[in-house]
Amino acid sequence: MGLSNNGALFLLLVCAAARAGAAAAFRDGPLLNGNFEQPPHRSQMNGSRVLGAHAIPYWTVTGFVEHIRSGAKEGDMVLAVPDGTHALRLGTGSTIQQQLSVTRGKHYSVTFSASRTCAQYEKLSVSVVPGDPPGELPIQTVYTSSGWDSYSWAFKATRGVVSFVVHHGDDDQLDDPACGPIVDNMAIRTLNVDPPHVGATTQHGNLLRNGDFEEGPYIAKGGSPWGVLVPPMNEDRVSPLPGWMVMASSKVVKYIDAEHFRVPHGSRAVELVAGLEVALVQEVATVPGSSCRLEFSVGDAADRCTAAPMSVQVATAGGSKTVAYNSAGTGGFARDALDFTAQHDRTRVVFYSTGYHTTSDSTGTLCGPVVDHVSLVCS
Repeated sequence: MGLSNNGALFLLLVCAAARAGAAAAFRDGPLLNGNFEQPPHRSQMNGSRVLGAHAIPYWTVTGFVEHIRSGAKEGDMVLAVPDGTHALRLGTGSTIQQQLSVTRGKHYSVTFSASRTCAQYEKLSVSVVPGDPPGELPIQTVYTSSGWDSYSWAFKATRGVVSFVVHHGDDDQLDDPACGPIVDNMAIRTLNVDPPHVGATTQHGNLLRNGDFEEGPYIAKGGSPWGVLVPPMNEDRVSPLPGWMVMASSKVVKYIDAEHFRVPHGSRAVELVAGLEVALVQEVATVPGSSCRLEFSVGDAADRCTAAPMSVQVATAGGSKTVAYNSAGTGGFARDALDFTAQHDRTRVVFYSTGYHTTSDSTGTLCGPVVDHVSLVCS
C-alpha cells in the first residue's frame, strides 16, 4: 500500500528536520557531511557565500562562510581542498557547528584539516557547548609543503547532546573580513583514556599509559599523508593522546601512522617536529628512592628528514640523557634507555627534539625525530 499525500508530506518534513538540525548519532569516523560535499541549495548562496544559517546540510553557520570548490580562483590564488571537491572557508567572526549525540562522561577527539589563505593573522578556535572554554589552534605555522595540516582536539562530554563549534576569531585589525582559513574533513573518535600499558620488562609493569601511542586522534582509513597535529594544552585539558601532554606556547607534535610513515613499533608514533619549542610529557606516581628504567625508541619517519645526528633530549627529575640518531630519512630506529632514581612521589617523563629540521626535498616541510614504544619500570 502506498503512502497517502499527507503521509508522504509528513515523511519529507521529518527527513528535512533530521537533515538540518537533529543531533547526529555518534560513530567513530567522519561527521555527517564532514567533508562538505553536500552543498547548499543554490537559493541559499550568493556566489560562494552561504546565506542561510542551516543551508549546509547537518551544519549551522553564522557570519561570512563560503562553500568553495577546489580549483576556484581568488585573484591570483587557486583554492585547493585536501579531499573531494568542496570545503568551507571561514571569514572573520564566522562560526560553524554541528550537534552530536555522545555519551556523557566519555572522552572524544575531533580531527579536521585546515589551510591558511591570507597573509593576515588567522585565529581558529574549537569547543563543545556545553563544555570547557574554547581551545585555540596554532594555525599560523604551516607544517607541510601542501599548505594543509590536520589538527586534533579533545573533550570530555558533559551532556548526551553537545554542539561541536569551530570559530574563526574576531579581530578589528584584520584587513579583509571575508579572509580566513579553509576547513575540511571533520571526523571524531572515542578515546580510551586508560589504554593498556605496554613494554613492561619486569613483574612491576609499565608505569606509563599509552607508551606505544596506539591510542590517539582519528586517522582516516588508509592513513593520513601528512599526519595529525596535536596542539599544546594546559594540564586541565583533555589530551588527544591519552596519558600524554603537549607542553608548548604555540607549537605542536605530529601523530603519524604506519600507512604513510615508518614507525618503530605498532601502527602509531609521535614525530617531534618543532624542536626546542615543544615537549611531550607524562607524569606518573613513583616511590621516592626507587630504581627506575625508562626505555624508548628514537627513529625517523621515512619522510626524507635527513640529519646526522638528530637528537632527542629525555629528562626526568632523577636524570636526563641526549640520544643521537643518525637519520638518512628513509626509516629506522634505535632503542635506548635512561636509568635513574625517583626523587619524588610524582615523576615527569619529558621528550623533546634538540634541533630544528626540514625535509631534504627543499619544500620546507617541518620534520623531526620519532618517539615510540616508551616504558617506565621502577622497583
